[in-house]
Amino acid sequence: MFINHNPFLIIISSPSGAGKSTLCRMIIQNDPLIKLSISATTRKQRPQEVEGLHYFFVTQNQFDEMKKGDEFLEDAKVFDHNYGTPKKMVSGEMKKGSCVLFDIDWQGARQIKEKFKKAEVISIFILPPSMQELERRLHARAQDPREVVDTRMKKAQAEISHYDEYDFVLVNDDLNGTYQKIRAIIEAKRVERQNKDDLRKLIEQFS
Repeated sequence: MFINHNPFLIIISSPSGAGKSTLCRMIIQNDPLIKLSISATTRKQRPQEVEGLHYFFVTQNQFDEMKKGDEFLEDAKVFDHNYGTPKKMVSGEMKKGSCVLFDIDWQGARQIKEKFKKAEVISIFILPPSMQELERRLHARAQDPREVVDTRMKKAQAEISHYDEYDFVLVNDDLNGTYQKIRAIIEAKRVERQNKDDLRKLIEQFS
């Protein structure tokens, strides 16, 4: 039995192709109390992506206006495209008691940690089994041209250098196994974030 817990933020980062987005989808699909933070981006919409579900697709001018209006909790430029997390979405979900999951890079993770108390955030970095496997996965996706894959590989090493800024580091050599480890981390955090008033009322029954 879980005592009601105070909501918290879950950050998952990784180099592109290490499995971050797939793991985030698995978490959301299996836990109704966790909501995915949806970012605004200037990147072009891919064929399988849905507006408002995967991203909010905006123009550069729209993004600049949102940033000027201090509407982002965090923002970063990745592969020549801007990404930003709208504050309104995050605060709204937390007020309803939901945890919010962030599929973001180290730049965004650092900004969020600066704005929230340590107890309110858990951060997880996902590593691929090897750089060779990472390159294989990027080519297997067949979404990007060769030059983009090469750029992502060069970027991966720089991203991995920030692993020590995270609370947990997991090697994604088995998707289901990695998912179960993330679930265990989240459940442990829920215990830590148990509502003290509810816990006190329960304990009083045994007095």
